[in-house]
Amino acid sequence: MIKFQFFPRSHGITERIKLIIDCFLQVEEQISSDGNTFSSNEVLEKLRPHLENIGFNVETGKLANQKINVPVLFGCNNEIDKCFNADALSKDGKIVIEVEAGRAVVNNQFLKDIFQACMMFDVEYLVIAVRNSYRRTDDFSKIYTFIETLYISNRLQLPLKGILLIGY
Repeated sequence: MIKFQFFPRSHGITERIKLIIDCFLQVEEQISSDGNTFSSNEVLEKLRPHLENIGFNVETGKLANQKINVPVLFGCNNEIDKCFNADALSKDGKIVIEVEAGRAVVNNQFLKDIFQACMMFDVEYLVIAVRNSYRRTDDFSKIYTFIETLYISNRLQLPLKGILLIGY
């Protein structure tokens, strides 16, 4: 079952964020972590046509020309000095999507996703999709608690308008 939570919880989802959720709902049965052990790339592949239909560029592979590069630092003559890769990026560059599988919690990949999205030029929203169930643990709930604590404690101000957490 697809679960989602938008942070900060004091804001509702926008229409563009709802369209992303709808993409996950369209492939819910195919990607559900209850019935499969797909890698993040396999989940992204099932989401690709739906995300592209709503205006996202989606990574097509691991070769340099298949990745989605998002600028972080600019050098002389506005040349990109540093960039981070994203699984998907809205055509206007405002929304980044990261799809994780097994290492979302185990390797703290979700923390890296948050950090990188905060550094990306012009990005306003981050979508992190994680398995609901991984090795009999609830990754969605673990990350939910972490992000909720981040926002409630108010000790760290993120430069993002919001983070959408999706459990699949």
